[in-house]
Amino acid sequence: MKKIKYIIVFLLSIGLLNSCLIDNDTDLDDNDAGDNFFSFNVKQASLAGIADDSEYTFKLQLELTGPTSMDVASDLTAVIVADEASTAIEGTHYRIDNPTVTLTKENNYLAELEITMITVGIVTPLEASPVLLLKVSNVTGNKDVIADGKPMTITLNYACPSFLEGEYTLDVVSAAGGSFHNPTETITSTGVGEYETSSVGTWGSGVFIANGYAFQDVCDVITVPLFDGLANTYGNDVWGHQAGSVDPATGIITIYYTIEFAAGNGIYTAVYTPNK
Repeated sequence: MKKIKYIIVFLLSIGLLNSCLIDNDTDLDDNDAGDNFFSFNVKQASLAGIADDSEYTFKLQLELTGPTSMDVASDLTAVIVADEASTAIEGTHYRIDNPTVTLTKENNYLAELEITMITVGIVTPLEASPVLLLKVSNVTGNKDVIADGKPMTITLNYACPSFLEGEYTLDVVSAAGGSFHNPTETITSTGVGEYETSSVGTWGSGVFIANGYAFQDVCDVITVPLFDGLANTYGNDVWGHQAGSVDPATGIITIYYTIEFAAGNGIYTAVYTPNK
């Protein structure tokens, strides 16, 4: 049976010349005039779903912005279309059941577009993630509101089934020579193919470092996205400097990451062995 999952996913330089005549109705009165834009509130997004014949539904937000947007009172309607440069295929990778979006004053000119990511028939891993470029078109309701003309770039990441949550024995080695061993390290699932560890670096978990770092699993390839907050406590950046892996036979996870320090970055290799 088909499953559906919802994821509430001027400087204007003005030279004034001395004159005996001054027109009181100058262009300065029109400084606030200009087009307002019906647009997506962000320009990039990554949507993820496990390729298990499920359908994943996400909601993308649209909004009204512009110099005179506060003066708009009428309902605004637009049609969302896919740019021809998209590599994602409608009906194969995605579906938009209702491409017409309406912004109203009652809803503060905010609205959502629902997009469904299709995984039926998708065999992972893919050589490249399909990319969908969505544009706002055919705006009606107010002559001073137009489409912003900038497409939203949506990457559709098809993940293999991932079940890495659990207890592990952790061994971390620093390139500088430090190490850490924890026989009861916990990895927690935070989303589709997304996880968080319970420690980071060679300090372990506890009073000084109370949290770990996030990582992603896409078909046994591990990445650590840039995170600008070491252990959710400090300002140091944490990121993966090379791809890690999951051994499908043993379940052992190997992750490579860097922690930024003023005195020199720390380079770490972390090996997580499942506690059976």
